[in-house]
Parts: sequence; structure tokens; C-alpha cells
Amino acid sequence: MANKVKQVWASGKAVVNAWLAIPSGFSAEVIAQCGFDSVTVDMQHGVQDYLSMVQCFQSMHAHPVTPMVRVPWNEPGIIGKVLDGGAYGVICPMVNTSQEAKNLVSYAKYPPKGVRSNGPIRAGMYGSAGTYQQTANDEIVLLPMMETKTAVENMEAILDVEGIDGVYIGPSDLGFSYGLVPKLDRDEPEILKIYEKIIKECGKRGLNPGIHCSGAEGAVRAINMGFKLVTLSNEVGLMQTYAKMQVNQTREKSGGKA
Repeated sequence: MANKVKQVWASGKAVVNAWLAIPSGFSAEVIAQCGFDSVTVDMQHGVQDYLSMVQCFQSMHAHPVTPMVRVPWNEPGIIGKVLDGGAYGVICPMVNTSQEAKNLVSYAKYPPKGVRSNGPIRAGMYGSAGTYQQTANDEIVLLPMMETKTAVENMEAILDVEGIDGVYIGPSDLGFSYGLVPKLDRDEPEILKIYEKIIKECGKRGLNPGIHCSGAEGAVRAINMGFKLVTLSNEVGLMQTYAKMQVNQTREKSGGKA
């Protein structure tokens, strides 16, 4: 299976990414039909486990989206396991140093580029027998999360690590680490200056910066800044936003009858 994320980047466009917090194959199936380029199962802050991740991937398989995962932490067991389960992209939280980025690459790639153990029990079904291992190192997207003051201080060293495809900004934690209120669509000058530097440094290296947004407005702003992957909230946020809008509209236009 070709990685649509890499195809979109190769075309010069930005990737529009979905985010799944709910452990439901049906939710995944619905989201996969909405026009996203990729769909990420959130195993860090979402209510997902390994089996629900596999169910989400199975439900999405008939649709042209790239299945990705945000793993709960940077350790070889879970990274290898989500890849074996079919993830074609790994977003890894709290990568603060170049060594941690190197560890991520090592855990996610087969020898000689890494130490990933062979056993793609489900991922191997994406191609013909025996072909997965030949292309996995090149097809899998690796995005360490840059979401702390320490990571920003080590930005260039992290971005110089061979094998990553870019970085993924966690705006809430990034702002939090600078003493700001955690939120997604940030407008503080000091944070925007960090974004500008990340985009510039990624551009120098042919890397693709990604960012988590609260919805379309923030995503469009991020794309216009130069981000190459934008996440539109998660399915929980999208559901809440639309549900609240419909309830409020019903009450406002019912003439006090509701």
C-alpha cells in the first residue's frame, strides 16, 4: 500500500489529518469517508488501546486514507507493535533531544537502519507476501512531537536526525511549557516565532512540519504559515462542536419553546 501522506507531500500540498480518540471501528469508518488524507489513532490521550487501534484500521482499510498512530511514549515495544498492526505513520510524543529522535528512528525501522523486530502480522497483508519488509523503512512516516521548551532549544539537532520525516507540534503542551494556558490555536507572538523557526528549519532540510489544530480556521492559518500536515481537532471535538451548534440553533430559533 502506497503511503498517501508521502504522495501528498510529494505533490507540494499539505496533508489534512483526522484524529481518533474513541475506540470504535464504526467511528473510524465514518471518519475515513470524510475526505481526509490520513487518520491517526490516538493511543496517548485518546481512549484507545491496541485492539481498538486494529479495529479502527480494519474499518478504514476500504478507504484511501493512510492509517497512523500517536503512540503513548517513545519505547520500542509499542512502536514496533503499532507498526506490525498496520500503522503507516507514527507520531511520538515528548521527543526532547536528538538522541530521543534517534531512538524513535531505531525502534521504527528494520535493520540495518534500525532494530525493529520482524513480524508484521497485519501490516504484511498490505502488500503481497514478503514485500512489506522491502518498503517499510521508506514508506513509514515518522514524526517526533516537538512540544516542550527543551525540544525547541534542541530544534536543529532533532531535525538533523536521519530518518524522521518532519516534526509534529503539540500546541497545548508547547504553550504549557512556556507558562501559558494550554490551548490549540495559539496566537502569542513568542509561540508564533517558534512556529516560524520550525517551518524555516524544516524547509532547509526537506522535512514536513505538522501541527494539531482545533478546526478548519486554525488549520488554514497553519497551512498558510507553511505547515505541511494539519490535524482537525479529533472526532470528539468535531462531534461536540457540531452538536452544540445544532442544539443552540434549535433553542434560538424555536421561539422559546425549547
